[in-house]
Amino acid sequence: MLIKIHFDAARHPRTGQSAAGCLLVINGQQEQLKTPLPLTDDNHQAEFLAAIWALSNLPAGNHQLHLYSDSKLLVDALNKNYAKHYQIYVDRLHTILAAHSLVLIDWVSEKQNQGPHYLALQALKKADQ
Repeated sequence: MLIKIHFDAARHPRTGQSAAGCLLVINGQQEQLKTPLPLTDDNHQAEFLAAIWALSNLPAGNHQLHLYSDSKLLVDALNKNYAKHYQIYVDRLHTILAAHSLVLIDWVSEKQNQGPHYLALQALKKADQ
């Protein structure tokens, strides 16, 4: 089964509060998810945590995954299996992804990733209240 996962993070620059949004598309059915994340040092860290969280919402089993992110750093890091300051997250993601039969990850523009972005903003607003 092919599962499409669109995810994004949002971060408040002053407080460090972060949140994630995710669109899961499974068998043509779309599920919208959002959650606050722990405080982060920067937006890149929030993007990695959003990816880990999004993958934690998958149904159990070995699947074919197609991930979409507007973070070039994250996409490049996963494709190269290296990120200078975020290697712990790259390693964790590769461990999670290794359980699946096929994994594709593509960069998309912010405009193409608005659904997860707005979900992340909603979760961030709720977390800041």
